[in-house]
Amino acid sequence: MTDHLKFYINGQWVDPAKPNAIDVINPATEEPCARISLGGEADVDKAVAAAKAAFPAFSRTTKEERIALLEKILEVYKTRYDDIAKAISMEMGAPITLAMKAQAATGVGHLMQMIKTLKEFEFESQKGTTLIAHEAIGVCAFITPWNWPINQIVCKVGPALAAGCTMVLKPSEIAPLNAIIWAEIMHAAGVPKGVFNLVNGDGPTVGQALSKHPDVDMVSFTGSTRAGVLVAKAAADTVKRVHQELGGKSANIILPDADLKKAVTSGVVSMMRNSGQSCNAPTRMFVPAKQHDEALAVAKSVAESLKVGDPKAEETVLGPVVSETQYNKIQKLIEAGIAEGATVATGGPGRPDGFNRGYYVRPTIFGNVKNSMTIAREEIFGPVLSILPYESEAQAIKDANDTVYGLAAYVQGSDPKKVREVASQLRAGNVHLNGTPMDMTAPFGGYKQSGNGREYAAWGLEEFLEVKAVMGVQAA
Repeated sequence: MTDHLKFYINGQWVDPAKPNAIDVINPATEEPCARISLGGEADVDKAVAAAKAAFPAFSRTTKEERIALLEKILEVYKTRYDDIAKAISMEMGAPITLAMKAQAATGVGHLMQMIKTLKEFEFESQKGTTLIAHEAIGVCAFITPWNWPINQIVCKVGPALAAGCTMVLKPSEIAPLNAIIWAEIMHAAGVPKGVFNLVNGDGPTVGQALSKHPDVDMVSFTGSTRAGVLVAKAAADTVKRVHQELGGKSANIILPDADLKKAVTSGVVSMMRNSGQSCNAPTRMFVPAKQHDEALAVAKSVAESLKVGDPKAEETVLGPVVSETQYNKIQKLIEAGIAEGATVATGGPGRPDGFNRGYYVRPTIFGNVKNSMTIAREEIFGPVLSILPYESEAQAIKDANDTVYGLAAYVQGSDPKKVREVASQLRAGNVHLNGTPMDMTAPFGGYKQSGNGREYAAWGLEEFLEVKAVMGVQAA
C-alpha cells in the first residue's frame, strides 16, 4: 500500500492544512491499496490563489506556446501510460485489458485531438471595424468522476490549457491515483507553477468549496445529476459558468428490419462494458414485441458468455463495480426489478458463483420491462440491462424520450434513411447508429438532466472561452 498524502499546489507537493487520511479501496479485494488526504476549504483557498496568480501570465501565452506545452504533456503521458492503466484497474476495478486499450487510451486521444484543434482554432476574427476575440475564461474548477477517470480529467484539462486558463482539479476520492500520476505528468512536462493544481477531497467539502469560491470563474463537473444540482446551486451566488456532464438512461432502439442477433449482441456488449459504469451506456433496449423472446434469449446467451473475474487477468471482461456503496445500490435496484414483475433471464441478486468477496455483480438481463418500472427510470450504473418490448415505432420513440435524461441514444436497423429518421426524433446529445463507436472529434454532452455544455475537440475548447467584441478596430 502506498501513501499519497500531499496535494499539488503552485508547482509543488504540499501537506494538507489539516491531516485527514483515508484509504483507497481495491474493489476486487475490498482491501486498502493506497492512502490519500482529504482536503478542506483552506487547501482550496491556497490552490485557487495559486491559479489566480498564474492566470495573467498564462492567459497571455501564445497559441504556439500552448501547443508546445500540450505536445510535451502528451510525450510525458506516453511514458506513464502503463502506470495510469494499472492504477485505474486497481482503484476502480476496470479489467486490465480495458484499462490498457480504452481507459488510458482516452488520455492520448484527447491530447492529440486538442493539439490538432488548437492548431486550427482562430482566436480572433474581424467583421468591418469590430474585432471578435475569444479569451480564456479564467480560473477553472474541475470535479471529476471515478468511472472513466483519466478520460474526464484530460477532456477538461486539455482544452482549458489550450484556452489559456488556470485550474484546480478535484478528482474522485474513490479513484484518485490516476489523477496523482496526471499531476506528476504535468509537473514533468513543465507546466508553469500555479497553472494546474490538485486537491483531493470529497464532494461536500472540497467540491462545495470550489463551486462556491468567488475566485473561480468556471466549474466543470462530471457525475450524478443529484450532485450536479448541488454544484449548480453552490455556484449560483457568484454567477460563474457551470458546465455539467451528468447521468443517463440511454435508449437503444432495435428496429424490426435490424439483424436481431447482431444488434442485441452489440447492445449487450456495449452496455456491459466497464461493468455498466458508463453514463452513456445503452441500458434500455427497445425491441419489437414479436421479437422480444428471441432478443431475450440472445441477450441471456451473450451476458452469460462474458467473463467475470479478477481485473488483473487479461481474459476478464467484467471486473467488480467500484465500491460497496455502488454494489448495494445495484442490488436494491435488481431486487426492485424482480418485485415489480420484470423477467430475470439471467443474473439477479448477489455475487456471481465462485466469488465471496469483492464488489462483483452478476451480469443481469431483465425482459418484459415496462418504461414505468424503477429499473427503466433510474440510472443503475451496473451490469444490468432492461429489455422493453414495443408495438410501434412511434411508441418506441415516445418511450425512449420518456426520461429525465438525454445523454445518448442508439438506433439499429438496415434502412439508413429510417435509422436517421428515428435518430432525428430522439432527445439526446449523442446518437449512435448501428453500433458506431464514440467520436472524439464530435461534441459530447446531453439534453435535459444529463447536463449542459459540450466536451471534446473544438466544442470543448469553446467552453473555456469568453467572447469579446472590440469595436472601432481598423482593418489590417
